[in-house]
Amino acid sequence: MKYRNLFFDLDDTLWAFSQNAYDTFEEVYDKYGLGRYFDSFSHFYSLYQKRNAELWVEYGNGEVTKEELNRQRFLYPLKAVGVDDEMLAKRYSDDFFLIVPTKRRLMPYAEEVLSYLAPKYNLYILSNGFRELQSCKMRSAGIDTYFDKIILSEDLGVMKPWPEIFHFALSATQSELRESLMIGDSWDADIVGAHGVGMHQAYYNVSGRTDFPFRPTYSMTDLKELVELL
Repeated sequence: MKYRNLFFDLDDTLWAFSQNAYDTFEEVYDKYGLGRYFDSFSHFYSLYQKRNAELWVEYGNGEVTKEELNRQRFLYPLKAVGVDDEMLAKRYSDDFFLIVPTKRRLMPYAEEVLSYLAPKYNLYILSNGFRELQSCKMRSAGIDTYFDKIILSEDLGVMKPWPEIFHFALSATQSELRESLMIGDSWDADIVGAHGVGMHQAYYNVSGRTDFPFRPTYSMTDLKELVELL
């Protein structure tokens, strides 16, 4: 298959979101001395991750606003240990969002692969992340110049895997479906979403998943495999 347009997810596909976020959380946790409330940083982070995952589902379903998502996910760990301090949660949240997009860690071989692909394909970002963060992350990590356009769910008010965001991305980039490939680490958002509109998919299987409801067009455990696939 000859592709012309490659749509990349950003977080944990190119930009190492999980590690960058973990490092930032630990930095701000120490700054505010939250160890006085939690058994350990791991205790705090496990509470955060659980509620954060639930809130993103609610946000995707239109049940909470972006503002409420951000308010609740930072307040929840504190409330879970009996600390109902909205101001502390707000300061923690503000610092987190200032610091995290300045982190530069990328997924292994991300820049080398982008450098190889950029002269040969039209490269686009298709992400559910927030606009005020995604562009800054890309600039900090030095990968912003590889992409012709950034398409975010906030542009349309619809998140991956809903078909509307994929149709919007194709229209916004004047891309033909049959010449386009979605590349991402999220089975539910990236692969199911692209499959649902008939777009080919390259699943970056960083979690080692083995139970596939359907076979993706491509599956890889290393970004370098894209060079061979394409």
